[in-house]
Amino acid sequence: MGTSFWLYALPNYAMAALMYSLLARYVLAFFMAPDTGNYIYRFFVRITDPVAAAVRFVSPAAVPAQVILLFGIVWLLMLRFAFFLAMTGAGLAPTLEG
Repeated sequence: MGTSFWLYALPNYAMAALMYSLLARYVLAFFMAPDTGNYIYRFFVRITDPVAAAVRFVSPAAVPAQVILLFGIVWLLMLRFAFFLAMTGAGLAPTLEG
C-alpha cells in the first residue's frame, strides 16, 4: 500500500463519517429536543452543522431542517461517488489484486 491508498482512503473515510453522522443526527432528532443537554446529540449537531449550512445555502428556503439533513446525506453520497470516479480515472483508487 503506497501513498495513493491514503490519498483515496482518508478523504473517503472523512466523507463517510460525515454522511453517517448526518444520518445519526437525523434519527436522534426524532427522540431529542433541539435544545437538549444530551452531549451525544450536541456532538452530532456540532460536527454536522457545517455540512447542513452548506446544503441549506444551495437549497430553497422552504425546505425544512430535517429534510436538509437528508439532502446532505445524498449530496455526500454523490460526492463520494464522484471522488471515487475521479481517483479511479487518475489511477489512484485501490484495486483488487489477485
